[in-house]
Amino acid sequence: MAHSKLRREALVYHAKPQPGKIKIVPTKPYATQRDLALAYSPGVAEPCLEIEKDPNNAYKYTAKGNLVAVISNGTAVLGLGDIGPLASKPVMEGKALLFKIFADIDSIDIEVDAKDVDAFVDTVKRIAPSFGGINLEDIKAPEAFEIERRLKEELDIPVMHDDQHGTAIISAAALLNALEVAQKSIDQVTIVINGAGAAAVSCTKLYKALGAKNSQMIMLDSKGVIRKDRPDLTAEKAEFATDRDLNTLEEAMVGADVFIGLSIADVVTPEMLLSMAETPIVFALANPNPEIDYHLACATRPDIIMATGRSDFPNQVNNVLGFPYIFRGALDVRATKINEAMKVAAVRALAELTKEVVPEQVNITYGETRLAFGKDYIIPKPFDPRLIGTIPVAVAKAAVESGVALNPLEDWDKYREDLLSRSGNDNKLIRQMHNRAKLDLKKIVFAEADHLDVLKAAQFVYEEGIAIPILLGHADVIKALMEELEFEADLCIVDPKDDAAKAKRIVYGQAYWESRRRTGITQYIAENKMKERNHYGAMMVLEGDADGMISGYSRPYAMVAKPILELIGRAPGVGRVASTNIMITDRGPLFLADTTMNIDPTAEQLAEIALMTAQVVRTFGFEPVIALLSYANFGTSEHPHAAKVKQAVKLLHTQHPDLLVDGELQLDFALNKELHQRIFPFSKIAGKKVNTLVFPNLESANITYKLLKEVNHADSIGPFLMGLKNPIHLIQLGASVQEMVNMAALTAIDAQERSSTNKSNS
Repeated sequence: MAHSKLRREALVYHAKPQPGKIKIVPTKPYATQRDLALAYSPGVAEPCLEIEKDPNNAYKYTAKGNLVAVISNGTAVLGLGDIGPLASKPVMEGKALLFKIFADIDSIDIEVDAKDVDAFVDTVKRIAPSFGGINLEDIKAPEAFEIERRLKEELDIPVMHDDQHGTAIISAAALLNALEVAQKSIDQVTIVINGAGAAAVSCTKLYKALGAKNSQMIMLDSKGVIRKDRPDLTAEKAEFATDRDLNTLEEAMVGADVFIGLSIADVVTPEMLLSMAETPIVFALANPNPEIDYHLACATRPDIIMATGRSDFPNQVNNVLGFPYIFRGALDVRATKINEAMKVAAVRALAELTKEVVPEQVNITYGETRLAFGKDYIIPKPFDPRLIGTIPVAVAKAAVESGVALNPLEDWDKYREDLLSRSGNDNKLIRQMHNRAKLDLKKIVFAEADHLDVLKAAQFVYEEGIAIPILLGHADVIKALMEELEFEADLCIVDPKDDAAKAKRIVYGQAYWESRRRTGITQYIAENKMKERNHYGAMMVLEGDADGMISGYSRPYAMVAKPILELIGRAPGVGRVASTNIMITDRGPLFLADTTMNIDPTAEQLAEIALMTAQVVRTFGFEPVIALLSYANFGTSEHPHAAKVKQAVKLLHTQHPDLLVDGELQLDFALNKELHQRIFPFSKIAGKKVNTLVFPNLESANITYKLLKEVNHADSIGPFLMGLKNPIHLIQLGASVQEMVNMAALTAIDAQERSSTNKSNS
């Protein structure tokens, strides 16, 4: 059933709301007749003529310079084998999506119906003028070697077969660092490579380029050790054939320092590991299951340094650390090829980046106190925001130095800044948030689980391992909907009105009455209130039977907020409860406050809201850069509405001088850092990228966040309630399934943070 469910979800994901994973969007205005006359006839003739005069002008007037073709014939697709070009299209679209979200490279997938090398090469050559680079994908060996070799020789744009070189580059960086940790030298170690396909051959060649000795490397294929006396060896295998008297993997592993697995699951035994040298380095890269189970390997050899292709173990060798950034660097200097110097530069940049201090944002994402270079951290994490500003620079510099760059750069600091600005609306924050929630599962109450969309969200949260849902509502309705959704899970389902919940109603009612009996609440009223799901769910959290709660799908925000504020109350030292919405925009995440709670806050309350929001920003690993907004700029109006913002900023500057905050500011000056720097160079946030906006009142904040959401289609996470004693968060009326999933993840993280803080204080 689990496979059936995954199959259905995967098919729906690819089919709706529109088929496929990529689309084309215009980059120029097209609203007026003049726009269209420039975009097409007659205006388009002018750039055509300029390109005719000088073909290099194609990079100036068209999208060629940021366009990569992902090309396959479908002969070696993932673990599916030769499924043909059309069936490979979803994979190629997926690769195009990765190019976009990790390196802002536009990509088109092209599936070529040609197994013959000559026909395939001829097809690619004929379409190559359209593109700035070619990414070959999922082509079987040995044809892949010949195809790549010929295209690199015959085309003047970068060509790379990622299946070969991606794994080689990432594993080589990890290997250099593993050897450093093990205090071994690459030119002295014995390396066993199990597998002889395109990736294995490319890995071995790159290790050799980094100093590994041919005589110290042993390669195996499905027939065993590749020996020089074996007949009918391909040229690729012959290069790494050994004259040692070895036949099996078991024999090859004796005394080996390094094992590189690019083969199948479970071919390495504990006995083989025990026969290896001291501090063995094992890269078991078969997917989804490695050549030996990670936990078994670590238990067998406590001194092991191990990497896999999986994200749930340390040291993931993931191609996404390489190909987007390598092409980014190659495109930006108009490299005519991706040569060995560029690949080695990428290897060394990845290896060196691992040794630098890891940003708190990465630690938070992966639930680590402090990631640091060592046996469990020999390669950067895929969500490390430094990758875009590091790897392309190294690759581009190598292209310039090796003489293959047609557009060499000079200002590398500006290039690095430009690269960092490309990180925008790629939903990294959402992925990070979901991953972080999974690290320590919390029990989250879904207070309206008898609504289909709420239950869908709970199903996603459960099946993705984001949290453990507790389902509140009419039990029969919930069970019927679960059957309809094929939602099979042994979860806690509670109808607060049922007799089955009576014992808890009495306990919760007593606790509620004791906290509210001097406010006109009788014991009978308190117990009766527990029949209402928001009261019951909130008391579950308050009494420790749940870690957090989300509610608000079917009722207006204020109606749900009132009982929550009464039941839960403010955290110690908090004057006002407020909220912030996280908007995922093209310029990166924006934290907007206060979007739901305080209608017209005072200067003191604005300052408190800014401080609480800053703490939320830090929770996600960002350094808050805060603008307090107004219709005025720095004293241009003395109206009380502007004056209170000015006073709030003054309080913050006096009491928290290290906080990057300023105002009063109009929105455009807050977000346009060049404009801000030019007009207000004295500002504390001049020249900085603002990520936090504090609004002067509720209507401006609420209108802005909903405008961004509806007109700009920006994803919204929140509203995140700040200042409550417990992690309870309210969604907007009619929220989407995805918004509820994100809110559940946010609530889980809030519960994790509070639990961590409580442990630290105890």
